[in-house]
Amino acid sequence: MRKLVAGLAFLLPVLLSGSALAEGEGRYQMERTGEGFVRLDTVTGEVSLCREASGQIACRMAADERAAFEEELDALSRRVEALEKAQKSPLWDDKPRLPTDEEIDRTMGIMERMMQRLMAIVKNLEGEEEKTAPQEQPLPEKT
Repeated sequence: MRKLVAGLAFLLPVLLSGSALAEGEGRYQMERTGEGFVRLDTVTGEVSLCREASGQIACRMAADERAAFEEELDALSRRVEALEKAQKSPLWDDKPRLPTDEEIDRTMGIMERMMQRLMAIVKNLEGEEEKTAPQEQPLPEKT
């Protein structure tokens, strides 16, 4: 394991150097180590350890990334369990709740006051138009 960490410490600066990240190369870069390969994701910086077995390369996350992955997985599992527990509780109701009479009366009162204010504004504007409208003089009759 120490050899692997030492190998990563040596290879990481090499992989991140400008020549290794030249344009035209793919997202992943692989470097051979004594025990297999190290794969670097040039976009995210994640490092994976790869081994060749039966003619195929199998990669796994590095130990520190694996620990972060496990922590995230545990946190999500706890969230799912809490949601499932809440769903089984008697307070969980699948049917929508209809508003009570008090809620309906309060809502209607608010709407009624809003309409009264709106109508008062309209009447006020109509009254101002009559006052500011130019007084029309009757046109002279043409004979």
